[in-house]
Amino acid sequence: MNRREFVGVLSAALPLSRYAWIGSQELHCEVAIIGGGTGGFAAALAALRNGMHVVLTEETDWLGGQLTSQAVPPDEHPWIEKFGSTASYRLYRNEVRDYYRKNFPLTAAARSNPYLNPGNGSVSRLTHEFGVSAAVLEAKLHPYIASGKLVVLYHHVPESATTHGDFVESVTLRNIHPKDSRIVHARYFLDATEFGDLLAMAGVESVTGAESRNSTHEMSAPSIAEPRHSQGVAYCFAMDYLEGEDHTTEKPPNYDYWKNYKPELVPAWTGRLLSWTSCKPTTLQPQTAQMAPNGNVAKGFSDLWSFRRIADRGNFTPGAYRSDITLVNWPQNDFWLEDMVTATPDERRQIIVRARELSLSLFYWMQTEAPRPDGGIGFRGLRLRPDITGTSDGLAKSVYVRESRRIQAEFTILQQHIDAEVRRALFKDSDLGRNAEVYPDSVGVGCYRIDLHPTVGGENYVDRSCLPFQIPLGALLPTRVQNLIPACKNIGATHISNGCTRLHPVEWNIGEAAGALVSFALARQRLPREIRQKATLLQDFQRSLVAQGFELAWPKDVHAI
Repeated sequence: MNRREFVGVLSAALPLSRYAWIGSQELHCEVAIIGGGTGGFAAALAALRNGMHVVLTEETDWLGGQLTSQAVPPDEHPWIEKFGSTASYRLYRNEVRDYYRKNFPLTAAARSNPYLNPGNGSVSRLTHEFGVSAAVLEAKLHPYIASGKLVVLYHHVPESATTHGDFVESVTLRNIHPKDSRIVHARYFLDATEFGDLLAMAGVESVTGAESRNSTHEMSAPSIAEPRHSQGVAYCFAMDYLEGEDHTTEKPPNYDYWKNYKPELVPAWTGRLLSWTSCKPTTLQPQTAQMAPNGNVAKGFSDLWSFRRIADRGNFTPGAYRSDITLVNWPQNDFWLEDMVTATPDERRQIIVRARELSLSLFYWMQTEAPRPDGGIGFRGLRLRPDITGTSDGLAKSVYVRESRRIQAEFTILQQHIDAEVRRALFKDSDLGRNAEVYPDSVGVGCYRIDLHPTVGGENYVDRSCLPFQIPLGALLPTRVQNLIPACKNIGATHISNGCTRLHPVEWNIGEAAGALVSFALARQRLPREIRQKATLLQDFQRSLVAQGFELAWPKDVHAI
């Protein structure tokens, strides 16, 4: 199908006068975004900002994915307060701080701190409660909902897709609660599902798990492809600690299994999973942490309590919080026994049950058997906080997903494009060895260590230094399909490079770029791949991105992390 035929099909599929909204079983829009996670939300924001009519779906009742329903405090690079993200991402971060200033009883010092970190967690400069992010993100969309430009379908998941040649015509959505279905027709579809499910439904050429070293020439890739060897998932949970009280939960099903479970990984794990000793990701040597809700961590031990703490009582007026609140997303609740990416819906439901059991078993172990820094056993004052996660049990609304099905793309980001050590080895002392690959079709930037958690296949951590990198437009373009664009972790990355392209600000940038791309394509009546191929169109598109607050390159003085 050539461009003229394609544009004709798009126009015939959706007359501009036909917008059917709430109450209809068939919806028509310009851009349908399937999945309301971090990338999906950012994609919607960009498409709406550029005048599109949008349908946005979300499986839960919170938009934001990693930032909210998956309960993962933002993982970010050291320069995030000044550069290295889109302007809209930094604005979101500042709006989170403003929400605290307007609605929480902060101390004077915390209120006046321009870089307020509500939890003072060491993992991030903005560890905070997930309901705050959910409220901030939803408020950004209210004007578009009121104007009729946006319909948000909560509790909806994709069920199937219809295609015609290289063109996706419609997606059938299932409402989880009433269990009815509706169909959305759009000119462009963005796959922002956590596992890349729409790619499979629409027959988009894609990859799962780990590619082989022969195919990608990545030094950290396995010798043979392992399509089911995705990274483990995790059910995160929030908890606080009330000294002297007993909040011991019921013993979870299969607790004895998890208490005695010893991971069989290569290189070897350190012993039992439910232990304060785990593998240090960078060296794979044993490292022992402590959890000390009231401080007093012994010298030489890392403090798990403050690592992802999302509420530090020191930031709030006396009596506002009975305890600090921390978020558990640790090696001990990573679930890697089965692959969720390639699983069927029924298999996923079973995997979710097991992953939840692991997290609840970890919590029960901490309450009843975990060694304390003072020499005692168990923290019976630990209490799950369902009010923080917006659930009935204190576990997150959704499982935390690190890896997705990924498109076969016009351009694929490889380890040798971004890995600091590999670049130095390839290019010695030249500038090429000190910087990541330069992409003339850049649509954004990102930076994080190449951070791969243990996989379903039994491979232990891969954690390597990464250079600040660009996001190439080619990684957002499927090799064949014309009007479906990835909008989160499902871009043209490998199992290895996904380790640094999956984090919060990068996923936001990917989604926002995808939303801007399809908006530009519709306005110019051009195909997305044509924008990349034609220098004048690419330059115009990149200028429009810069005008919208995108950064397309890094300052020269930034370095590897």
